[in-house]
Amino acid sequence: MALLPETVRQVDLLVARAQAEGRGPSLALGVVRDGDLAHVALAGEQPRPDADLQYRIGSISKTMTAVLVMQQRDAGRLALDDPLDRHLPGTPVGALTLRQLLGHASGLQREPDGQWWERAAGADLATLLAGLTPAKIAHPPHHVYHYSNLAYGLLGGVLERITGTPWADLLRERLLEPLGMRRTTYHPTEPYARGYVVHPWHDTLREEPRTDTGAMAPAGQLWSTVEDLARWAAFLADPAPALLAPATLTEMCAPVVISDLDSWTGGHGLGVELYRVGDRVYVGHGGSMPGYVAGLAVHRPTRTAVVDYANSYGLRAGHHVVGLARDILTLVLDAEPAAPGPWRPAEAPSADLAELTGRWWWMGGEYEFRIDPAGDLVGGQVGRPLLRFTPEAPDRWRGRSGSQDGELLTVIRDDKGYPVALDIATFVFTRTPDQEP
Repeated sequence: MALLPETVRQVDLLVARAQAEGRGPSLALGVVRDGDLAHVALAGEQPRPDADLQYRIGSISKTMTAVLVMQQRDAGRLALDDPLDRHLPGTPVGALTLRQLLGHASGLQREPDGQWWERAAGADLATLLAGLTPAKIAHPPHHVYHYSNLAYGLLGGVLERITGTPWADLLRERLLEPLGMRRTTYHPTEPYARGYVVHPWHDTLREEPRTDTGAMAPAGQLWSTVEDLARWAAFLADPAPALLAPATLTEMCAPVVISDLDSWTGGHGLGVELYRVGDRVYVGHGGSMPGYVAGLAVHRPTRTAVVDYANSYGLRAGHHVVGLARDILTLVLDAEPAAPGPWRPAEAPSADLAELTGRWWWMGGEYEFRIDPAGDLVGGQVGRPLLRFTPEAPDRWRGRSGSQDGELLTVIRDDKGYPVALDIATFVFTRTPDQEP
């Protein structure tokens, strides 16, 4: 669905400002809605961008590595709480778990030893593993959020050992080809934007190297386009079940660690960054490599996303591009809220279900329950989060939301079979506030 003209005007203006103020030689941005690229905004002339121009996506590559790991987990070939040593035996950091590595909760240092892999040719996996020492663990696991590129190099090694397939080939076979991401590649493929550093005093450009990062590739090697990254954003909003179970993606989007303990505006799940903007939570990732910055932000409930790139490296350009994706996503959601679906009358529930509806009381508080069209029992206190229970057996329901998620609701009936109480995880709700449980 295309954006409204006024929304397009505002998006294009923000992109033009970001390119000018961030001094980006070029900037390309796409808005995704319901799986489709709804709008492309472009700015700059070095080179003149379009939706098929490749940029380097940097650490957004990590989101794809994480999905590959979760595919193997779902196939039963690994468990998230496996120690690294189970799959890469003999490493001196082998007690760290795959879950900790995915969520940047392992305490592992950010980079491997040696030359900075973003600007120098990367080593192979054997060399990466040989360079590990116990001193690479900077913090005890789960004590702090500590972003680690090294963690994703090791996860790529785990994938290669489990599958017998190099990471790049596995990525192409398991994700890129099935999703039609033909312009997402290991090496740059023309047409692609050259990456630059902008001189701080006279605004000239210095072209940056484009290295093969070797065993660190799972942390940040890939190149992509607005069109292709829009496909990936759509997948993160609503995955193809043949590639990843929707419940698995939801699991990936639950916080492993909070990265901002002062205001709780950021965190990390299993391979995805989490951003809280007002009452909304976005998932995605930022990315940078010498000469490039990229952003990806997805609002899963509305299947809306923004992807963007610039071909300059530095704080000014990086700030504008990574933050711009979230800002424009918020703009679109605020300007064009999703219309509610139409109300439709429901079929009459059976008598035994109808008897459960209406008002119930617990500890002086009034609750109200109803049967929704899906046959679930839903309700709660007015103004409080909705409680949802799905039928599991006669007079037995399973909680599917909030504090009651996974808990049991059992119907208590009198001698005549009439429901007189609801036992929700040992909390007994009665028909009047005067009844004793």
